Amino acid sequence: MMKAELQFDFLVNKEKNTITIKREFAAKRSLVWDCYTKSELLDRWFAPKPLTTKTSFMDFRAGGYWLYAMVEPNGQEYWGRMDYQTISPIDNYTALDGFCDDTGALNPALPRSRWDVTFSEAATYTLVETVVSYASAEALQQVIQMGLKEGLASTLERLDELLATFN
Repeated sequence: MMKAELQFDFLVNKEKNTITIKREFAAKRSLVWDCYTKSELLDRWFAPKPLTTKTSFMDFRAGGYWLYAMVEPNGQEYWGRMDYQTISPIDNYTALDGFCDDTGALNPALPRSRWDVTFSEAATYTLVETVVSYASAEALQQVIQMGLKEGLASTLERLDELLATFN
């Protein structure tokens, strides 16, 4: 099978304090949805190389949350918490994402964002469009400086590699 030229757009809107990420995956929408919403699959791709992901707790439903760590090869852990707001299976979910400690207590010094993730199917691929909203221009700038674009590009390449193992 020929690998499609997969689109990766990273569009910053400084007026609205949003980042829109568009990414195509050469897989069926139901499989891509599962990779975004099941902890046993998220643990296999949701971190930039060489980090790995480990789930402490996952309850994928409106009002539930995912508590996870990105782990460096030396064992250093960076904890995150994704609080799910709305879920429309295989179409869309919204969530609040934040940095936290290993108990899930949010770190108020780091920005929290709202994720609106939409999955749509084309002939040979699935398009995932994620709109990440921040409370302020400062918060937006902070995550860009922390390397969000590079980290996401690496993370999404990892999802490509995982999806290829299902073919």
